[in-house]
Amino acid sequence: MIAPRRFLPSISSLLALEAVDRLGSASAAAEELSLTQSAISRQLKAMEEQLGVELIQRTQMRLNLTPAAKDYVQTARASLHQLAQASLKLKANPTGGSLHLSILPAFGMHWLAPKLQDFARRHPEVTVNLNTRLRRFDFDTEPFDAAFHFGQQNWSGVNYMQIMHEEVLPVCAPTLLPERAESIDWLTNAPLLHIETRPDGWERWFTAQGHPIKGLQGMVFDQFSTMIQATIHGLGVGLLPSYLVAEDLKNGRLAQAWDGPEVSLGDYYLVWPKGKAESEPLKSFRKWLQTQLDQAPKHS
Repeated sequence: MIAPRRFLPSISSLLALEAVDRLGSASAAAEELSLTQSAISRQLKAMEEQLGVELIQRTQMRLNLTPAAKDYVQTARASLHQLAQASLKLKANPTGGSLHLSILPAFGMHWLAPKLQDFARRHPEVTVNLNTRLRRFDFDTEPFDAAFHFGQQNWSGVNYMQIMHEEVLPVCAPTLLPERAESIDWLTNAPLLHIETRPDGWERWFTAQGHPIKGLQGMVFDQFSTMIQATIHGLGVGLLPSYLVAEDLKNGRLAQAWDGPEVSLGDYYLVWPKGKAESEPLKSFRKWLQTQLDQAPKHS
């Protein structure tokens, strides 16, 4: 048993309390929930009687939650959101289970997506839902079972599974290359393209080449896909993951702007929350992912 029933208000009462807190009046809450104003008042009164505490401070102009009820409704709101998400997952795959993954756009498209057909074939009982996030988030407030994360192991409250090491290369359109690039100095005067998620990438790259430099400027992009196209069309030199530009380098759409020591700005990981029970779909996905990594070439 989760808890004595007297501590578990009805969904209707929780929805009424949440709406009154957010909208500030019983009439506005009633309109949103398609109820009468008196029905909202009855729901709130019933909850107060059930819990034995005052939840609402009633004035002529507005209904205000007590300070204690303000804290309570935050938990209630998160719980209602999680219940709604669980219902959506159940509806999406009533015979099996759903796996809701947060993905990085370029990594998801170029590395993960080509492999997912194999997972779907091996685990037809699991529906995989993908949603893009570029930065870390709170697993308690977002409906994800796991996420693909780039960088270091600096995301608190999660388990880590290392996927791959990322190496970056300076690349540009062939027409942008000088006839004789004998010195790295030509890059310090070239238009450099930057990505928001690695704001110090170029500075770290130049330092690794033994040529530290500060204050680099240039165009900034939020996604690698647009940055690659800008690089191909000659807008500047991009510092890009090698796995994303391998084909463009092979077919001549891009050229390596400097052949120096390899540089890594971080690693890719699958992360999932420590505080939640691991679902069967997530267990299946992690086991499948580990098999993919074990079978991959060892040069990465």
